[in-house]
Amino acid sequence: MKTILISAVAVAFALALTAGGGLRASESTPARSPNIIYILADDLGYGDVGSYGQTRIATPHIDALAAQGMRFTQFYAGSTVCTPSRSVLMEGKHNGHTVARDNVPHYETYLRDDDVTVAEVLQMAGYRTGGVGKWSLGNAGSEGRATRQGFDRWFGYLNQDHAHYYYTEYLDDDEGRMVFPGNSRTQQHYSHDLLTDQALTFIDASADGPFFLYAAYTLPHYSSKDEDPTELAVPCTGRYADEPWSPAAKNYAAMVTRLDRDVGRLVARVEELGLTENTLIIFTSDNGPWGPIAAEFASSGPLRGVKRDLYEGGIRVPFIARWPGVIPAATVNDRVAAAWDIMPTLAELAGVKAPADTDGISLVSALRGADTAPTHDYLYFDFGHTRAVYHQAVRIGDWKGVRHGVGGPIELYDLATDLGESRDVAEAHPGVVARIDTVMAEAVVPNPYYRVGDIYTGSPIWTKETHWPAPAGTTN
Repeated sequence: MKTILISAVAVAFALALTAGGGLRASESTPARSPNIIYILADDLGYGDVGSYGQTRIATPHIDALAAQGMRFTQFYAGSTVCTPSRSVLMEGKHNGHTVARDNVPHYETYLRDDDVTVAEVLQMAGYRTGGVGKWSLGNAGSEGRATRQGFDRWFGYLNQDHAHYYYTEYLDDDEGRMVFPGNSRTQQHYSHDLLTDQALTFIDASADGPFFLYAAYTLPHYSSKDEDPTELAVPCTGRYADEPWSPAAKNYAAMVTRLDRDVGRLVARVEELGLTENTLIIFTSDNGPWGPIAAEFASSGPLRGVKRDLYEGGIRVPFIARWPGVIPAATVNDRVAAAWDIMPTLAELAGVKAPADTDGISLVSALRGADTAPTHDYLYFDFGHTRAVYHQAVRIGDWKGVRHGVGGPIELYDLATDLGESRDVAEAHPGVVARIDTVMAEAVVPNPYYRVGDIYTGSPIWTKETHWPAPAGTTN
């Protein structure tokens, strides 16, 4: 097993640190590397929180993080849908290089033993690693499961389709299951609340640090219609109960505010344990907002598009970082950055080098308020390898190119003057279009699992009917 192999090479890794190997100690590393809490919301739009312009949904705890830290205005998720976005984050490679490139087809595993995740890098650097929420990169029993990819502890959903059920009858618990018989009927246990309880337990158990907590929350992703006719299951609408809104809008707002509440609980626990000065907390989202509800709250803010789009609204997301005494408070950073930058960023904070094949650039100097890091030559995104249309997008400087369909025309937008991507200026800038066309061809390493034009017509591996009730002997 990979986890055993990692433990076995711990001594070799330590020698590599002192011998100048591929993963070397950073001269600027403090005596103790910081604890890291990475909070990833699911389908939360750029405009869904107050610090990014939301006025109707209350997010006081997330807004407090922005007030106490740094808010990025041009941060991009790894992809416009769940699985590849998480793959980009874990591997530190953009969508043309990462192992998982779309939500379909549904594979039993995406990550393999040879793949290196940010959790493994931190684990080998001496971090205790834990995760809660939605994994999506390898089902239970596969080599891609979280506990074989660098996590000492995992609680939540390994399969992304399973995560559509907030009132699930089981959650993956390390190598087993925690079961809740009849929960789909009684709706007694709301999974998000259970995830937060386990996250707090992990923080308590890891207070002597350093630790890495990956809180990959499922809120406010839509739920199965079996659970709620709005497809937005939540225990109560709370402060929004009397608003003159649609039932879906009330539920969505309640989901976002519940997420905010538990961000506050994580922050409060860090402070109670006296870990504030040595804990980096990051809050972001995996992609843009779900289409049907986004218009009611202007969830994409000033951006065009939603989840499954490669316009800005589908891929540009909130990104807030707080680390008192290190990150300047109440600062706004306009640097263009992306999820594949997280691998080298966290590796540097841990005092080691990221894998050589990362596409990322460390954001450590940006977080410290004295940005000396180089900028990306380009950002690359694609989507729809096995769908009816294959989409690509490239950002070079302020230029943004979007193509729909292989060989189709490239739309060109100047984000400096047209943030909403409303004016296609491709005809006036043929040289820029040609450069973007070249990047679109060169940025993709062919992958046999995502052959363009092979339309996916199958069904998900995970279904409630085949996974509930839990098999005998798996109850924890």
